[in-house]
Amino acid sequence: MTTPQDNAGIKIMVIDDSSTIRRSAEIFLGQAGYQVVLAEDGFDALAKMNDHKPSLIFCDILMPRLDGYQTCALIKKSAKFHATPVVMLSSKDGLFDRARGAMVGSDAYLTKPFTKDSLLKTVSEHTAQALSK
Repeated sequence: MTTPQDNAGIKIMVIDDSSTIRRSAEIFLGQAGYQVVLAEDGFDALAKMNDHKPSLIFCDILMPRLDGYQTCALIKKSAKFHATPVVMLSSKDGLFDRARGAMVGSDAYLTKPFTKDSLLKTVSEHTAQALSK
């Protein structure tokens, strides 16, 4: 069992245009000891990535300006961040959305609204993979 102190060096970025989703993720991840970086959309996220170097990124699909698919594709094309796990967030749980996310390089898919347990389970799966590489 990991403690919040074990997670303190892990930064997680949450990209979502919903302040409610960003705040929920920030509370759940913060309580587990993770450092959290919030972004309102893809452009905001791309501007913050170099400064914060997240270990894992949660990215909403439906966002203004730059949607989640475009944001994920840009992250995965980046020499610096191509290996960073990206988990797509969506209120739709369709096969098409999952397939399209996989096509742009996403590592997983989490349906909103997520629970604290499902969010933390996804984080532990993908940070363990990232740390073992």
